[in-house]
Amino acid sequence: MERVQQLAEKNAVVVFSMSSCCMCHAMKRFFRGLGVNAIVYELDQVAGGKEMERALAAVMGRGPPVPAVFIGGRLVGPTERVMALHLNGTLVQQLAAQHAVVIFSVSTCCMCHVVKNFFRSLGVNAIAYELDQEQGGKEMERALAVQLGRNPAPAVFIGGRLVGRTEVVMAHHLNGTLGHMLREAGALWRN
Repeated sequence: MERVQQLAEKNAVVVFSMSSCCMCHAMKRFFRGLGVNAIVYELDQVAGGKEMERALAAVMGRGPPVPAVFIGGRLVGPTERVMALHLNGTLVQQLAAQHAVVIFSVSTCCMCHVVKNFFRSLGVNAIAYELDQEQGGKEMERALAVQLGRNPAPAVFIGGRLVGRTEVVMAHHLNGTLGHMLREAGALWRN
């Protein structure tokens, strides 16, 4: 399991897969559709794949143990667990926690454009998910609407915590707390 854990910690999202598994293929397409750059290890094509498969089967308590999804180095689980998190809205938060600043946006929204440019002007390299262009974007938008109400975009996460929409971000900027939040999350290098 040590080798699996080492590989799982190399990227924000890691999928252990088998090249002939249809559920693995669906999981890889799901993350790709969300705009997530998951690292995929095909256990039937990598050295030591059989040993990793046995270790995953022991941890997951089932066989076959693929797809096995790790987010932030932690085992999330197989397809049904990832889908459950997606449907209850917590997958969005887990993905957002993997980057210093994440913006859930709509490509035609002027306030989304404003907030992305604002962070860019501060020297912050925010990750943006365009909800109207991502597969699964509507579901993510519904999950965000539960927390933010109608029209949740842009939804800004800093250090894995939901900050809010543009007006909340600007309020933090005006009262001087935004810079501290960004430095604490590792997104801002300037003083």
